[in-house]
Amino acid sequence: MALNKLKFNSINVTPTASEALKFNSSANGFETGSAGGAMTIIKKLTASSSGGLSFVDGTSNVVLDNTYKEYIFLLNNIHPSSDSDVQLQFNGSADTGSNYNVTKTTSHFSAYHYESDAHSPALGYNTSYDIAQGTGFQVLSTNIGADNDQCGAGYLHLFNPSSTTFVKHFIANISFSQSDDVQRADYTAGYFNTTSAIDAIQFKFSSGNIDAGTITLYGIN
Repeated sequence: MALNKLKFNSINVTPTASEALKFNSSANGFETGSAGGAMTIIKKLTASSSGGLSFVDGTSNVVLDNTYKEYIFLLNNIHPSSDSDVQLQFNGSADTGSNYNVTKTTSHFSAYHYESDAHSPALGYNTSYDIAQGTGFQVLSTNIGADNDQCGAGYLHLFNPSSTTFVKHFIANISFSQSDDVQRADYTAGYFNTTSAIDAIQFKFSSGNIDAGTITLYGIN
């Protein structure tokens, strides 16, 4: 006879919120745990004339360790305080935020299109914003406008930051309205060239504050 209905009470497993039912490691019973592949929200930071937004492992409920192999930072409505050619940047730390100066090698290219359509759209590599074995902050977006209706949004994807064997790769994509009324998409990729664990990430503008916006950190199993 085919089994067409299974009663909840017939499974001897203590239910756990936001967890999945799966076979145990011995494949002879059930247990609750991560189903794998899910994005788990860890921490949301909201800017309000902030000099920078920092995610430090073990601080304010932030997790940035071997709990997850991948981490994603979602940036939403990031608005600068200055309208004078400021770049959104980020850097990593290997000493829980005491210093943001990890050596990295990166590449950076952009696509853009003017609101007025006065100039031809273009796609090109930006040698001014890549890094070759440098420790400075990496540019994610080249010039987010500070008009009332201008902002930037996108993501930074960080892979296995707790590894003490390999370098730590990242990719980023930021879409934003530039101060001179240009739609621009900036693409960044690279790696932290260290075998030390990356345990903190900081976002800031090249000058001025992050006037508004949110950055939310997720972990991926």
